[in-house]
This record gives sequence, C-alpha cells and structure tokens, in this order.
Amino acid sequence: MDKNDILLSTAYFAPIHFYSRFIAHPQVYIEQFEHFNKQTYRNRCVILGGNGSISLIVPVIKGRGSKIFIKDLKISYEMDWQRNHWRTIFSAYNSSPYFEYYKDDIKPIFSKQTKYLLDLNQSINETICELLEIDNTTKLTVDFENVPENTLNYREIISPKNRNQPDTNFHSKEYTQVFSEKFKFTPNLSILDLLFNEGPNSYTILKESLKS
Repeated sequence: MDKNDILLSTAYFAPIHFYSRFIAHPQVYIEQFEHFNKQTYRNRCVILGGNGSISLIVPVIKGRGSKIFIKDLKISYEMDWQRNHWRTIFSAYNSSPYFEYYKDDIKPIFSKQTKYLLDLNQSINETICELLEIDNTTKLTVDFENVPENTLNYREIISPKNRNQPDTNFHSKEYTQVFSEKFKFTPNLSILDLLFNEGPNSYTILKESLKS
C-alpha cells in the first residue's frame, strides 16, 4: 500500500482506475467543495453493452449560477433515469457470471430518490466497498484549497477527458467481459463491469492494475 493518502473527486459507479487507487492508499479524501464539471465521472459511468460502450448519466439541477459546489448539486428526477439506468445495466450484465449474486445489492440504489449527487455517490461507494471488502478510511474534504499533507491530488487525473496528466502506474488488467466474443477488451469501465464479471476476484484485479 502507498504510504500517501489520496484526494479524489466524487464519482457515480466509479471506474476501475478510481478503485485501483482507492484501495492503494490508507486514507481517501473525497472532494466536496469543488465546482461541478460536466462530462466527468462525477455524474456518469461507462458500462459495456451488446453494441459497445454505454454512458449512463445522472441528470442534475445546475440552477442559475454557473458555479455550484458538488456538495450542493441536486439530482433531477424529471425523467425516470433510475429506471432507464437499471434496465440498461440489466440488459448488459444479466448473463454475466456474478449478476445474480450482486443484483440485490445494486438494484435498491435505483429505487430511492436521493436529493444530492454527492450523497448518492457516497452511498454507492459504501455499497461497493462492502461488497469488495474494502476497509479504507474515507473522509470528505473541509475546504477546496486545503489538500491534506502527504496526500496525492487526483481530483482531475481520473477523468474521461484527461489526456495531459496520465497515471503512468495504472494499467487496467484484462479480464473476461460479457461481450468478449464481439469486442476486444475494453479497459477502465465502471466498477460494475468488473464486479459482475469477476465477483470476489475483483479486488485482486484492482490491485494488479496499479504498479507499486
């Protein structure tokens, strides 16, 4: 385990890169005072369906101001996105090896209308950590500029848009995916892809995806 702590942005069913880093550090800080940025993992995840990668996006209420703290960002329920997300996940993974084993833990997440995005993501993370037996200490930040001492700042590094600051120690370890006969291995999908395909072996794959 890395002796440094790590600072991450909140994420919706975060990617494998997020959890590879998550388990590699003794304490994880989740940023709650940053401003919301679109097209990031904060309110979206990427899974693999029969026709390729699918982005699942949680709609949010941004209000009149262009700047809003992530902790204050509310989820919109004008559309039944929860039903759509679960139906898409079911369609993609119902034939995966561990879907039946984990579905009763994941499905309830889509039945409760959580007010704030951060609270939803925290609840998801708690569920994932419980299923994978991850026992790291997790804390929310107290100030945006106050990066704790001896803490790696990965708020913007784990991002679908990031091309300038790659994590050279991360390389998504291959595993068998549901549609492997149709597509070559698709790296760094949502933790859901790894969980439903590899089950208890997910922790080992996360660990092996990050060089010491």
